[in-house]
Amino acid sequence: MKTDVLVKEAMRAKPLTCKPSITIKRVAEMMREKRVGSSIVVSEGKPIGIITESDILKKVVAEGRDSRKVKVQEVMTTPLVNVDPYVTIEQAMKIMNKHNIRRLPVIEKGRLQGIITEKDIFRMSPTLLEISREWSVIEGVNASKALGATISGKCEECGKLSSDLMEVDGRFLCEDCREQ
Repeated sequence: MKTDVLVKEAMRAKPLTCKPSITIKRVAEMMREKRVGSSIVVSEGKPIGIITESDILKKVVAEGRDSRKVKVQEVMTTPLVNVDPYVTIEQAMKIMNKHNIRRLPVIEKGRLQGIITEKDIFRMSPTLLEISREWSVIEGVNASKALGATISGKCEECGKLSSDLMEVDGRFLCEDCREQ
């Protein structure tokens, strides 16, 4: 069984945005106020990049640069890796893993619709795991024994995001942990 939860169902609407011309200090203050780890950089209404805690730490703090002088456009990550609201969270997870990122802006027809993060997907994981377990009960078999019965979510052994979780002894495990 595959669960087909769409990104639009798990994303957070109205992510923090900023202009490329503001300082790192200002965007860091905004991120702290909103309790988020990133801001989508927008120019003329279009998303052009993302600035994350990691960008600030690695490209400003670790290099001894002055956050009051460095502009967002100097250290933001671009081009912007993003996702459509109508793809599954499984596909979003694959994009995150491929690009080694934890956040994906959700863009439809060039317009920012929201953001989906690892945390959003983790929040969905218990629901998805429970659906899979219930489906197994309905079908009368363990998910691990059902042909092709995989789901997406967080491995209950290693914590890694996976689109190939299977139930083993009542726990959902990724391929690597199942082989151990």
